[in-house]
Amino acid sequence: MPINSRLGPLPAAPVGPERSRPRPAPGPSRLHGPPQCWSKELPRAGGPGTWGRPRQGSPPFQLIMGEIKVSPDYNWFRSTVPLKKIIVDDDDSKIWSLYDAGPRSIRCPLIFLPPVSGTADVFFRQILALTGWSYRVIAVHLFGASLGRFLAQKFAEYTHKSPRVHSLILCNAFNDTSIFNQTWTANSFWLMPAFMLKKIVLGNFSSGPVDPMMANAIDFMVDRLESLGQSELASRLTLNCQNSYVEPHKIRDIPVTIMDVFDQSALSTEAKEEMYKLYPNARRAHLKTGGNFPYLCRSAEVNLYVQIHLLQFHGTKYAAIDPSMVSAEELEVQKGNLSLSQEGAVAAAPAVGAEVTRRVLVRSATRAPGAAGSPVLPASGKQD
Repeated sequence: MPINSRLGPLPAAPVGPERSRPRPAPGPSRLHGPPQCWSKELPRAGGPGTWGRPRQGSPPFQLIMGEIKVSPDYNWFRSTVPLKKIIVDDDDSKIWSLYDAGPRSIRCPLIFLPPVSGTADVFFRQILALTGWSYRVIAVHLFGASLGRFLAQKFAEYTHKSPRVHSLILCNAFNDTSIFNQTWTANSFWLMPAFMLKKIVLGNFSSGPVDPMMANAIDFMVDRLESLGQSELASRLTLNCQNSYVEPHKIRDIPVTIMDVFDQSALSTEAKEEMYKLYPNARRAHLKTGGNFPYLCRSAEVNLYVQIHLLQFHGTKYAAIDPSMVSAEELEVQKGNLSLSQEGAVAAAPAVGAEVTRRVLVRSATRAPGAAGSPVLPASGKQD
């Protein structure tokens, strides 16, 4: 899944009293075996339990600042998926950083585009889960968040006469940069020092209380923001704020899934409603919570919706998954799912969606016994 590291919602890192406690000892630096789908033990307030769910009868899971950065998942990702740097312009000072994972035989993979504040590795939870299920995460299917979602739409629009994009998954999406009320300052970002640009990004986040998993996601994004230089931030903010809008009539034939959260994010309700009007036939994937970074703090649900979006391409040349991983039985189930209304198939509750996805993606009983690397889906579509 190549993820463009030069792109990127806008984080703030409120420090609450609950996150001033001593850091518990981190778990093992890496997990043994392929990055498919596993259960693991992480430090938590009430003792160990299954990842993402507090144990029955134990106090709520208390995340601490920087836990994502030292988590076994992240360490496994950094140790197994190499960071690639590519120069595509005549100017060798412009370098694109990406992670490419999954079967190389896939010709229609999935590309993730990060937000203003993010780098390529902010989607590590999607890369680990989807490559474990034999999806190739790098063109044709685009997943965009924040600036990434806007650029995904613009790229599809720009190439509409000779299509390069087959589908779009837009997370907390917008279609017009004027909603940020910064178009008049867009041309001056390159003059500002890095600390001022970071302050602009951080200022777009609410400093109110958030749940521990969301706070930990914000901390991780702040850490990624700190790794960006002045030129990278200036170019991203310029792209994010200069006067531009998407012409949806040019990409009306592209399958689109719009992923939104119901809690507070950088986007207003009006901006979300405008997206629904521009893409009336789009599937809608709703998350009860998730803020600006649902792919970090609600990754299980996001991964589920990505899989449901990609189901419609199984058995075609646009499939993002290795055909050998999809059985005839699974394709039959897929045909039944496609008879559902588009909105109903994706806007279903996570628990229902998990059951549908399990029927399609879990290896069929006819597969040779003992096959190595058979992934197992999570027991539920919920992560918390």
